[in-house]
Formats: sequence, C-alpha cells, structure tokens
Amino acid sequence: MKMLKAAIIAGVMSAIPLTASAQTILRLAENQPEDNAVTIAMHKFAELVKQKTNGEVLVDVYSGGQLGQEVETIEQAQAGIIDFARVNTVPLANVSPSMGVVTLPYIFKDADHKYQVLDSEIGKTVRTDLEQFGLIGFDFMEAGTRNFYTRSDKPINSIEDLKGLKIRVQPAPISIRMTELLGATPTPMNYGEVFSALQSGVIDGAENDYVSYLTSSHYEVANVIVEDGHLSPPAILLMNKARFDTLPAEQQTAISEAAREAALFEREAMFEGNRVAKEKVIEAGVKVITIDNTPFQEAVMPLYSEYPHLNDLVEDIIAFKTK
Repeated sequence: MKMLKAAIIAGVMSAIPLTASAQTILRLAENQPEDNAVTIAMHKFAELVKQKTNGEVLVDVYSGGQLGQEVETIEQAQAGIIDFARVNTVPLANVSPSMGVVTLPYIFKDADHKYQVLDSEIGKTVRTDLEQFGLIGFDFMEAGTRNFYTRSDKPINSIEDLKGLKIRVQPAPISIRMTELLGATPTPMNYGEVFSALQSGVIDGAENDYVSYLTSSHYEVANVIVEDGHLSPPAILLMNKARFDTLPAEQQTAISEAAREAALFEREAMFEGNRVAKEKVIEAGVKVITIDNTPFQEAVMPLYSEYPHLNDLVEDIIAFKTK
C-alpha cells in the first residue's frame, strides 16, 4: 500500500510543469505613492526583471509604505523579511557609515558633479561597503534637492529665521546635527507622520524635495518653501545579499542590469518631476523664497570635522574633476 501511494505521488509530481516551481517572486518595499517618479521607476525595474529573466523572476512592488517606512524596510531587507527596499541614503547611513558621505550638506557642486562621482569608483566603494551589512546596493538614483518648508506664520527668509523652529528631519545623525548647526530644533519622525504633525502644529516645518512636497500634500499645511538646497542625497535600491547570492548568475546579472536601467530612467524622471512639482505647488499658492545660502553653508561646515572616518571620501569628492 505504501509503495502504491509513493508511486501515485511520484506520478502526480512528475506531471506538474517545472516552470511553475522555477518561478521566483521577490518583494520590493517603496514608501512613496504610485504617482511619484521613483515608484514609477520601481515598477519599470520590475518589468525589466521579468523581461530579462523571461518571466522566471517576478518583482512585486509594494508602494505607499505598505511594508513600512524607510528605517523599517532597511532592517527588513537586512533580515531577509523582504527582498528589496528602495530608500533614501540618509537613513541608510545609520547602517553603513561610508554612505554618510553622500548625505553631507553641500557635498556636491551640481547635478553633473553628483552623478559623475556616484557612477565612479567613489560611488562603487560606498555601495560595496553595504555588503558587510548584508545588503547589495544597486546604482544610485535621484531623490531631489532638499529645501526647508514651513507653515505660513513661520517663513524662513534668512538663517536667523530658523532659530528655535521645530523641523522634522529624517532620523539620521547627519540630518539632525545639520539642523542643530543651523539653529533649529530637529524633530525626527517617520515620513507618514509629517502631514498631521504640520497640521496640528507639533512641528513648524520639514524638509524635502519638490516631488515629495507635492505628492505628500505637505504643501497644503506648510505653504512656504525656501530654496536653500541644503542636501542632495541620492536614493538607492537595496537587496538582501543572502537572497541575491542564492540566485543563478544569469538572474543576478539580469537584476543588476535592470536596476541600472531603472536608475537612469528614474534620474531623468525625477529631475523633470521636480520641475513640474514646483510649478504645481506655486499654482496652488505656495510661496517660494530664494536666498543666498552662503550663511547656511558656512554654518554647517563644522559637521564635516565630526565625521573623520569620511575624510578620505570627502577629499576624493571635492577633488573630483568632472568631464
């Protein structure tokens, strides 16, 4: 009887198509909404992976913070709870110290300098360092230039106006220290809590790029923005290293190529998205303040000396000659 059952089971198993069991499904966490350029790029990444692996690997994108905010999804990716997490490099610097160099205020001269540095051996070194923390980091993406925005009764016309303001920042030491040096009171909190905190007056302002300012609807409750351009940290797509290592070499290559193509697509989309987002918030009544940010740059310079482990990378970035 046992032999008969075994024969039946073997026959049923042999009848199951191999393609079904060979398919790999990976989960990707994204904290931005569906209409954000970076989320659109993550869907493009998923399409490219499917195409390049002939449908053997599928990536399910969970947008809008369904799987948690960035700090949480970084931890989940490290632990292998999820496979991918697209995050800003600011909270990632809490995990991999060298990542902090790309999040320093005013570290990049302009967009050309930024991406030539990030696509060079400097950027590769910073990404490779992630592996010792259980993560694979793919090509850097654009996350916009961050500016401060406040409620209408707390406009920032100069660095003096920042003094005493409660400003939401990402929960990362560099952002917190930068805000302190500028005279404000840093208030770390998850991205999803910022709208209600602005609305209720728990905080006076926050900081982000124009795309996030628009898609989060923060402009509705904080309708004054000052273009100080204090940070321009890139975004990055992470993958659990152990999961990546289990995949066949051809699938690893396909995922890496798809990530590169999606990153290049995302950069252009985000640059254009920020231009359009700025126009839209102005149309909605947002007041844009343009200032000379030299006093801001001077105020935050002591921060550089507080991260001596980044000295060599900082010097390499400053000395980098663009083509």
